[in-house]
Amino acid sequence: MPKAERQRAESSDSMAQMPQDQEFLDFVVKALVDKPEAVKTDRKVDEMGVLLMLKVDPEDMGKIIGRSGQTAKAIRSLLRVVGIKNNARVNLKIEEPEGGRGPRAYREEREEPRMKDVDEVVDDLKI
Repeated sequence: MPKAERQRAESSDSMAQMPQDQEFLDFVVKALVDKPEAVKTDRKVDEMGVLLMLKVDPEDMGKIIGRSGQTAKAIRSLLRVVGIKNNARVNLKIEEPEGGRGPRAYREEREEPRMKDVDEVVDDLKI
């Protein structure tokens, strides 16, 4: 068997072993990121349903989450459709990379720079 055919057969065998929801997640995420070789998915089944855990390269995290989480929300919606098709509840957990920046601070929590009043500005002029 030629090398190209053997590789195709091996890749289709490994895809056949992977559940359909996990295979779908791999396909979608690898199409979005710059480093598809760093994409790792794990699958756990319990009484709550199926939990898919996704790990990507830290540089690709923004591409997976998207603006205001819209890309992650879309991926989760698509996974729910795949789950419904297979009579399963599918959830996605995107795992934070080591040393991630964490959640953003809300505007209320940050100290806003205040404007100086007229007296402070005149004092700064040193006339």
